[in-house]
Amino acid sequence: MKKALAVSALIVSSLLSAQEKPKLVVGIVVDQMKMEYLYRFSNDFSENGFKRLMKEGYTFHNTHYNYMPTYTAPGHASVYTGTTPAVHGIVGNEWFNKATGKEMYCTDDETVSTIGDDSKKEGKMSPKNLQSSTITDELKLSTNFKGKVIGISIKDRGAILPAGHFADWAFWYSKTGAFISSTYYGEKLPDWATQFNSEKHYLKYVNKGWDLLKPKETYNESLTDNNPYEGKLYKKAPFMPYNLQDMYDANDAGILRSTPFGNNLLADFAKKAIESENLGKDNITDFLAVSFSSTDYIGHVLGPRSIELQDTYLRLDETIADFLTYLDKTVGKGNYLVFLTADHAGAENVTYLKDNKYKVDNINYKNIQKDLKEFSETTFGENLVLDYSNYNLFFDKAKVKAKGLNLQDVKQTFKDYLHKQDYIKRVYTEEEITNGNPSDYYLDFITKGYDPTQNGELIMIFKPGYVEYSSTGTTHGSPYSYDTHVPLIFFGWNIKKGQTHDRKEITQIAPTVTQMLKITMPNSSDGKVLLEVLGK
Repeated sequence: MKKALAVSALIVSSLLSAQEKPKLVVGIVVDQMKMEYLYRFSNDFSENGFKRLMKEGYTFHNTHYNYMPTYTAPGHASVYTGTTPAVHGIVGNEWFNKATGKEMYCTDDETVSTIGDDSKKEGKMSPKNLQSSTITDELKLSTNFKGKVIGISIKDRGAILPAGHFADWAFWYSKTGAFISSTYYGEKLPDWATQFNSEKHYLKYVNKGWDLLKPKETYNESLTDNNPYEGKLYKKAPFMPYNLQDMYDANDAGILRSTPFGNNLLADFAKKAIESENLGKDNITDFLAVSFSSTDYIGHVLGPRSIELQDTYLRLDETIADFLTYLDKTVGKGNYLVFLTADHAGAENVTYLKDNKYKVDNINYKNIQKDLKEFSETTFGENLVLDYSNYNLFFDKAKVKAKGLNLQDVKQTFKDYLHKQDYIKRVYTEEEITNGNPSDYYLDFITKGYDPTQNGELIMIFKPGYVEYSSTGTTHGSPYSYDTHVPLIFFGWNIKKGQTHDRKEITQIAPTVTQMLKITMPNSSDGKVLLEVLGK
């Protein structure tokens, strides 16, 4: 009898355990992080940051974005909604909107106001342009709004889109040095955030300056300092060390974004949020969405082979190690779930590739605009181009009609012209995109990133290695692996260590997390999950 009772108790205990949920979920997005960085910089990482995540967690080595354009705002939206821009509607960071005929920014909202400082424009933001629900939205709904959701980032879009429509708060960094928000979330900042801002934590990083974390010979995975493929950081030559005080005096506190210490300041603020909002302190799951943006700012200006970028990742490794230790102590080992990924990766510097005999080129988008205008005027006697941006070409339909032209013929004429350009791989019309063809690899990427109410009449893809950017630094946006291949690691609560090299898609993260939490999937997710971390 005692034995039977013991077995029954064990079964009940097991069933209860199976229903347990993490006290806190921490979603980490590292802006512009290539999977390759985890390999290239591995010898110089500590044992307690990225290496701990990989050794104790589950690593997906072959995770990709499955659409174009691979930009920051669509990336964050896709990670958290489990769908692509064609559905969630965030088709760029900023874009020309066909429906309105105006430029728009992903999180602009003129109906709200800034709270946290006196910068008027930086805080007029909300998630109103996001058309799908997020992991975080579904968590709020499933807990009857008792579970807390907070998004934080240096970038507004990196905080707002992951936090979703129902967030308690989203905070982002202002050029004043304060973390701000908008009246979408509340009438004034929480007292703890106001106190944090008043302490001006950014100044300790400005005063310290930026020198190498480790001896210079450590950085043999990068090119030499002040190489020709680096741009200037706030008009300063790309050469260590940087006098941040001089840069601050000549500009404002926004300079911290383009240093590794933007990540440090964000981690400081994240800890304050956890402590002050009591995240992970009860059995109702909370969610903290953290997006480290400084990696992107530095990558754009200085490029993927710069000593500065390597130093940024070595410092981020220490920041993550410290943050994991903090979570161990405050929430408890095994009580929190972390996933780490990126919103996109990034291309090699084109000039560097050219200098090493790869026939590619960097293309100035202003030259594309000029060439399109000249072609249109020569062919049709008038400029029929309404806008060119983000690889989208829009036509002035009123002018086309006024000249008695057939729009389909105009599209085909421009398409034929573009296919003759050295940098063009493919050009697709909106009809080809909306009709779709899964067997066309490139078209499938565009279809998943295309919203017919917002995007252009023609979409173009450059050839591999060709980049629409300056000769220094780097950028992203293409469907090629250098822009799509990002890290993905799950760590902590109920995660068994392991790894896979099977190809996965970024849109599998959201439905997987909701399955782990036993809550409704985001409303636009296709439901494809990562079985490896679901115990299958």
